[in-house]
Amino acid sequence: MAQLAPIATLVGTGASLYGTVRQGQAQAAQTRAQAQQEAAALAARQQQLVAQQEAEARNRQDQLERTVASTRARLAASGISPDQGSAAAITTGLQQDAAEAAQTSSDTYSARLAAGRSSLLNNDGSLTTWLRAGNSFGGAVRSLLE
Repeated sequence: MAQLAPIATLVGTGASLYGTVRQGQAQAAQTRAQAQQEAAALAARQQQLVAQQEAEARNRQDQLERTVASTRARLAASGISPDQGSAAAITTGLQQDAAEAAQTSSDTYSARLAAGRSSLLNNDGSLTTWLRAGNSFGGAVRSLLE
């Protein structure tokens, strides 16, 4: 009977190691699935940003065209040629202001796309895993010291 105790200990240790390996594999699979979900969510957010940027660009272009047309019509109604002198400067200024607003919007859009989540607080669970491992290790050390 005394000879069975070491064998039982070895079997228990083997089962424990197998359980730990299987748990690690399951956790790795879950992490991969979460990473895939986050990548899909990021792609969806990027598509949403692209659609929003395109809609804003169309709105700005439409507004610019309406403003320039309105300004040209008012100037023409006043008897001023809209393509010469200060009238041309007004329409050119409107177009430049619109171009600057478009550039600012484009810069903001690029920054939003480039702002991928590169922090420890990503939803991949990596930070949580390390914190839980630290808690488990601390608990094991505490129980050994007591």
